[in-house]
Amino acid sequence: MITTTQVNQYKEKGYLVIPDLFSKEEIAALRKETADIFRGKRGVVEGMIDTDDDISDEEVLKKYVAIHFPHKISPVIYKALFHKGVIDVLNGIIGPDVKCMQSMLFVKGPGKAGQSWHQDEFYIPTRDRSLTGVWIAIDDANVENGCLWIIPGKPGYIMRRVENSSKEYADVDTVDVTRFDKDSIPVEVKSGSVVFFHGYTLHSSLRNKTDDCFRTALVNHYMSADSMLPWDQDGHLPATEDLRDIVLVSGKDPYVWKGTVDLNKPYLRPEKLIIKTTI
Repeated sequence: MITTTQVNQYKEKGYLVIPDLFSKEEIAALRKETADIFRGKRGVVEGMIDTDDDISDEEVLKKYVAIHFPHKISPVIYKALFHKGVIDVLNGIIGPDVKCMQSMLFVKGPGKAGQSWHQDEFYIPTRDRSLTGVWIAIDDANVENGCLWIIPGKPGYIMRRVENSSKEYADVDTVDVTRFDKDSIPVEVKSGSVVFFHGYTLHSSLRNKTDDCFRTALVNHYMSADSMLPWDQDGHLPATEDLRDIVLVSGKDPYVWKGTVDLNKPYLRPEKLIIKTTI
């Protein structure tokens, strides 16, 4: 169970690392499922390339960056949303009632660019600032293969986004973190470890500079079920005061009377990323 010290660290620093939260067997299942998803064995997603069975998993994965909403087509990923260790931590930092609205499966292969500095609440707004990212390391993540970088402590507001000029990132925009340069730290973790970070916490990742290492990670987003979710999925869905394409993972849903919908569909993340920008 999560301790009071860990809860306080999350509140003060905006992130928390729990080593070995997933067992080796659970990670092995996620790794196999990752290959099966990108081979089209869980359903063909627009943009997927037909591959022969004699091509290695590594060669298949090198063709992609990430897939959004894999839990929509994968029973293994869907089950991972409810992982007991993850839910125990979320109950400590969010509360007893928790819902999930997004999953993302990253397969950052050799040479692939990273994500620029950002705050997740810029993209997924909650009414109570309860958004929490759950970053599950399927591979070891280190500086060389493009681990997370975090600036401890979370600003109390959403910072302005500016044009990105760094080739480290795939995004067209970023947050200017010049004044925080000395505070940013790499979050190097072993396979099976999980990084929890607040929706206002500044984080990024650099390019994978290795020749033969992947940095595969499953990233799920959760929030308090007590809060409504005014998210239009970056303009892909009609504007709403409460998106009900959610999965209740813990406790009770006070809006159960609204029912749920299935609007978001799995899609491949492009190499050049233009999700939502104010530039």
